[in-house]
Amino acid sequence: MATMTPACREIRRNILEASNLSGHGHIPTSFSIVEMLCAVFDTMRHDPTNPEWAERDIFILSKGHAALGYYATLAQYGYLPVKELATFGAFESRLGCHADRLKVPGVEVSTGSLGHGIAVAVGMALAFKISNECRRVFTIVGDGESNEGTVWESVMVAVNLKLDNLTILFDANDSQTRSLQILNPGDRFRAFGCETIEVDGHDMEALMNALSVPGSGVKAVIAQTVKGHGCRTLSNNVFEWHRKSPKSDELPTLIKELEEA
Repeated sequence: MATMTPACREIRRNILEASNLSGHGHIPTSFSIVEMLCAVFDTMRHDPTNPEWAERDIFILSKGHAALGYYATLAQYGYLPVKELATFGAFESRLGCHADRLKVPGVEVSTGSLGHGIAVAVGMALAFKISNECRRVFTIVGDGESNEGTVWESVMVAVNLKLDNLTILFDANDSQTRSLQILNPGDRFRAFGCETIEVDGHDMEALMNALSVPGSGVKAVIAQTVKGHGCRTLSNNVFEWHRKSPKSDELPTLIKELEEA
């Protein structure tokens, strides 16, 4: 497993502290996508000082319940103050348990109904093609979310339209082991016609290389990840911690594990 970068460690620490204060958040699934989020934000064209920049690339978090991880990353990249993370899930906070595009700078699509974010991503990529705009669309899809038929219908449409400006990052964190499993996701995306790359989803260099590979069609990056990556307590007890927030006496242990990771 690759060494965690300081930025990714800081994002995870902010996730833990915000969840502790709020009593909300899906921590393990937020942890599993931190490197993917950073790789996307390091790759795409965007400007935190001008979130509505007309030439920006688009990122959509299809697995919308990982919003806390998204917020912490947006804060890391300057879209909102880090101290605002302390308001996550609070009354009248703009940082709800699912991201709202009308409230949070940098959020392009309000997601939460699983399977819909990728469909919107396909539509936006097609719109950029029709209007001859050189803009790219990136979306993170969860493996559990991919039990939704809309995910594969969207992939079929995207491949048929040859949307080479669309990149799908598939979070293979085994979240669906208690439901309908999607085995060998790389083979499945290849069968649908995607240009598919499989990487360690916690290796920033591997992710950046995968995102930079030129292609002539839809790109699918299969990221093998660990729910709760960086904290043994989380990764060893993912079902217990699926929707659990650390209490004040649990937080120091989790932060210590994170610092030692």
